[in-house]
Amino acid sequence: MNFASGSIIYVTNQKLVHEVCDETRFNKVVKGPPLEVRAAVHDGLFTAHHGEPNWGIAHRILMPAFGPMSIQGMYPEMHEIASQLALKWARHGADTPIHVTDDFTRLTLDTLSLCSMDFRFNSYYHDELHPFVGAMGDFLVESGLRSRRPGFMSIFSGKQDRKYLDDIRILRETAEAVLKARKANPASTRKDLLSAMLDGVDPKTGSKLTDASIIDNLITFLIAGHETTSGMLSFAFYHLLKNPETYRKAQKEVDDVLGTGPIKLEHMKQLPYLAAVLRETLRLNPPLPILMVTPKEDEIIGGKYFVPKGQGIAIISAALHTDPAVYGDTVNDFVPERMLDDNFARLNREYPDCWKPFGNGVRGCIGRPFAWQEALLVMAMLLQNFNFYMDDPSYNLKFKQTLTTKPKDFYFRAVLRHNITPTELERRLAGDFSGVGVPTTTGTTGLIPPSVGRDGGPDLKPISIYYGSNTGTCETLAQRLASDATNHGFAATVVDPLDAANQSLPTDRPVVMITATFEGQPPGNAALFCSWMESLKGNELDNVSYAVFGCGHHDWTQTFLRIPKLIDTTVEARGGSRICDMGSTDAAEGAMFSDFESWEDHVFWPAMEAKYGTTKAVNGEAPLSSGLTVEFSNPRTSALRQDVKEAVVISAETMTAPGAPPKKHIEIQLPTDETYRSGDYLAVLPINPKETINRVLRRFQLSWDANVTIAADRRTTLPTDIPVPVNDILGAYVELSQPATKRVSQAT
Repeated sequence: MNFASGSIIYVTNQKLVHEVCDETRFNKVVKGPPLEVRAAVHDGLFTAHHGEPNWGIAHRILMPAFGPMSIQGMYPEMHEIASQLALKWARHGADTPIHVTDDFTRLTLDTLSLCSMDFRFNSYYHDELHPFVGAMGDFLVESGLRSRRPGFMSIFSGKQDRKYLDDIRILRETAEAVLKARKANPASTRKDLLSAMLDGVDPKTGSKLTDASIIDNLITFLIAGHETTSGMLSFAFYHLLKNPETYRKAQKEVDDVLGTGPIKLEHMKQLPYLAAVLRETLRLNPPLPILMVTPKEDEIIGGKYFVPKGQGIAIISAALHTDPAVYGDTVNDFVPERMLDDNFARLNREYPDCWKPFGNGVRGCIGRPFAWQEALLVMAMLLQNFNFYMDDPSYNLKFKQTLTTKPKDFYFRAVLRHNITPTELERRLAGDFSGVGVPTTTGTTGLIPPSVGRDGGPDLKPISIYYGSNTGTCETLAQRLASDATNHGFAATVVDPLDAANQSLPTDRPVVMITATFEGQPPGNAALFCSWMESLKGNELDNVSYAVFGCGHHDWTQTFLRIPKLIDTTVEARGGSRICDMGSTDAAEGAMFSDFESWEDHVFWPAMEAKYGTTKAVNGEAPLSSGLTVEFSNPRTSALRQDVKEAVVISAETMTAPGAPPKKHIEIQLPTDETYRSGDYLAVLPINPKETINRVLRRFQLSWDANVTIAADRRTTLPTDIPVPVNDILGAYVELSQPATKRVSQAT
């Protein structure tokens, strides 16, 4: 299928793409955002127009630097930066949401700068990134905007233009400083890209690269190389977390190949499933959404479409990669098996050019081997040492577009595997395995001693509580159980999604699992855990003491309580010790919280007290407090600075005829200690309609949950010196139904 729009022709299926990728008839053309990027990198490798001589010189000089031996020689430095990322995640711990694309962007930028030019941005050691990073990000965003902005709009974009030029200055000054430093201190034994550009001679023309061209290409490598690889890694982890069985297969391959030993260069060729995951990721989410070509002469493509010489043709990568003629009925599914080596080779034989994430032909990505080795290393290291789960299990893919495409607002959590600590991980990554514990399938989560709760109470025994919840009900039950635990001699050291316990159910404390079932499947934050459960074969869960509570709805007869029952029976079958019978509730009966409390009070806690020797009274004293003190107040009566009390309206009747201005008879019941005499004042406090409040919020561009702190140097009826929700101020402290006066209008 293809269609025309303005001056660009779009091709979206494999047959047409294969035709326009014929380099004897078509060549690359630079349009859109890449054309704007030329403002900073001119005729660098990515942005050069067809036939520009500097592209040929640079390409011929740099090809050897991207050969297999050169890329393999960069492995130690790639490993070093990947280790920095892993250690950051380990030290932040499982309670910290990880902004995936941000950290992978730091990773790929630091790796590329170190390997290609021996320059360190040290992105993991500073809260604020190097100015180059911010300038590059802003430059790419503005380049995209400029490519879509009509020409006449330039007269209104003076501020953006100044920022754009300033960003370009920072990019070029940074690259120039790197070049000057290398020239001042030449590294004769270092064979990186910068050395190749400084020392290389074009075998065809005998020319060397000018300093300006070296700067152009240094920036090009940093922009193009880090953007695409960080996007690929981010999308890959999203798909793994959304496909638990694929996640399990990828991690199993890593475990089978690496064990707990060091990751070596030779392992990179022993991870075919991980490579298939990356290929399938690039199929569904190609970082570069469009490839542009143009015919060298007038052409007819597809046997019927006339394309004049010089006409821009856009290859839409996402459409090409989801052509049903190539990928069949599962075209939109994440299926790495189709990208295993033999299948991948067959696809490319039968459907040439059906997979084009790295560009086309001679203008294809020169850094592909670099990106591939880096991505395999990073994924293997992370899957070997961590388990991951979504920070928000309901998150679905959103996109952020700069020069490339990346996931937007994607966060996950990382949990160290095999009971290792961050210190042990640091030693493992450095190649020191002495004293590092042998991995087990289960283990303790958290670093709290078994006899100490998070509140420090020495008499409280630890308990871990996990939940599977899409709608929040099971999470609420888990939090309720955690609150009740202190009254029974326990402290909930962990209250986490079930996915946080993937491969690591604690053995040194009781475990409670509370979960629902959704259409026969586990909740979003329990899918990885359940996939692991179903993969167990032996007595991997010996010494796990557990209890399960399930939520369901009997209308789903075939799958009613399927997931809690699966967990309950699997843990026992794999060696676990059940504390008490599984509890359950039927949402159709409308008594979920009552059912849970009944199970707690009459089944679970009695069994816990019998097994662990605790009672409701700790050390013979009264039950512990829940830690909550509830106090009710009416802040308006004090904030209004008047001696007022609330009265109750017991009757309100309209006295006027329909259509006439309303007059009402109102009867008010005063507080028992208050009297009213003729001439006394009655204050009617405002309650403004929600629609009016929202209109004010929009007018002043305030969010619905904003707070305001008011300071006053004179008497006022508004609350002062304390944060108050703006909604409360607008709803109950000020009158919004009166038209604004001229003075008020001028003031705002």
